Parts: sequence; C-alpha cells; structure tokens
Amino acid sequence: MPKIDVPKDPDRERKLKAFDNLLTIMDELRVNCPWDRKQTFESLRYLTIEEVYELSDGILDHDLEEIKKELGDLMLHLVFYSKIASEKKAFDIGDVLENICDKLIHRHPHVYGNEYAEDEEKVKQNWEKIKLKEKGIQSVLGGVPNALPALVKAMRIQEKARGVGFDWEEKEQVWEKVREEMEEFHREFNLYEEGKIDISTATNEFGDLLFSLVNYARFIDINPEDALERTNKKFISRFQYLENETRKAGKKISDMSLEEMDKYWEKAKEI
Repeated sequence: MPKIDVPKDPDRERKLKAFDNLLTIMDELRVNCPWDRKQTFESLRYLTIEEVYELSDGILDHDLEEIKKELGDLMLHLVFYSKIASEKKAFDIGDVLENICDKLIHRHPHVYGNEYAEDEEKVKQNWEKIKLKEKGIQSVLGGVPNALPALVKAMRIQEKARGVGFDWEEKEQVWEKVREEMEEFHREFNLYEEGKIDISTATNEFGDLLFSLVNYARFIDINPEDALERTNKKFISRFQYLENETRKAGKKISDMSLEEMDKYWEKAKEI
C-alpha cells in the first residue's frame, strides 16, 4: 500500500496550547479545590462511565455540540487519572501518550512497517494477532472485558472470533441459525401449550436466540447496541407523548383501557 503524505496541520499550535492549558488547570485544581483534591481512581470511575454514556447519547442524537462537550469532559478525566498517577509516581500524561503512540505504530505494520493490508478485514486480523502476542493472552477472547454490557460483549466476542477466521461465510447461513434458535426457544416457551415452563432452559434458549440475532446484525453491518438504544429512545418519546396527551385530556393512564392508550400511541407514531 503506497504511503500518502499527511498535510501539516496549520492549527497545531492552538491545539497544543489548549492541551497545555488543560494540564495547567488540572495542576491548579488539584492543589486549590477541595473536591478535586479529594478525588481518587475509584471515586472518578463511575463518573467516567457516566460521561461515556452521555457521549454515546450525543452520538446517537447526531448532536455535534453535545459530542464536543462530552469529549471535553472525557479528556478532563483522562488528564485527571494521569495527574493522580503522577502523584503516586506511577506514570504521567506523557507516559500515557507515549504508550498509545508506540502501540499504534506497532499495531499498524502496514503503515509503519513492511506488511501489506489490502482491506479493513485484514487490518482487524493483524491487530488481533499482534495484540495476542503483546499481552501473552492464550485465548482470542481473553481481551474481552468481563464488565462489558452483555449485548456489547456478544458483539465483541463475535468480532474477535471473526478476526481468526471463525465465522459464517454467508448471511443466509446466519439467518438460518436465527430461525433455528427461534424454533428451539419456541419449543421451550410455547404460547399454545399449557403447563409449567422450565425457566432455566427457556432462559438459555432465549440467550442463544439473542446471541444469534446479534451475530446476524453484525454480519449485515448493524450495531445491535445502537439499534436497541434507538428503539429505547423511540419508545420513550412515544410513551411521553401518550402521557402528555392523557394529561391534556384530563385523564390518568392508570384509568384508561389499553384500547384508549393505543389510539394515542398510533398518533405518536405519526409524529
């Protein structure tokens, strides 16, 4: 792959000055602000997770102003963790940046070395192979964080398996697997049969069905986490319309029939 010259950034000095200013502010806050002085890795952790989800909301809403704001909040947290670590004489922001630069160069041998990657899929495969060697991980799936939400974890597991060639060849095969899992779940949770349901077995089959649906979504380039979150937002919007219109009519949702609520719901779908 021929190398392309990267044009010089005419605004680099402004960006470096802004980052330097953030480092200075962090130093000052850590000394002079009681709240900032008190923070630890552990106390910041849940706040960082919250910031990541707020960034995710901005991305799903295509709100560039919100994305800019949340990226700033995340940048602050990265600098904050590095500042705390420097006080422990463990590492500083310079070490963090040097480490990620070294990693990027090492994991892109098709850009900074002599290897060739003809497409995105080859880049992903190379990345996973290099990562396994770096960390000495015995399993391809060893790098998937345990704390990931289940839906995201399912997709990452499948992506990593694909990285070493363990994947379906055609989307039709994946869809057949979805149909198979649907039938297996249906046999355990049959709407048309009376009798006690084995919840444990039905739960396992439902998990298999969800995993196969995530697999199919990945195969056709749909992010299942994004898809479900968009549906969540759509439901919230429509349900809040139902609530507002019900109040305007002087009614209570709890006193309405499902048929009455459905009329408002259908109107909400038209908005």
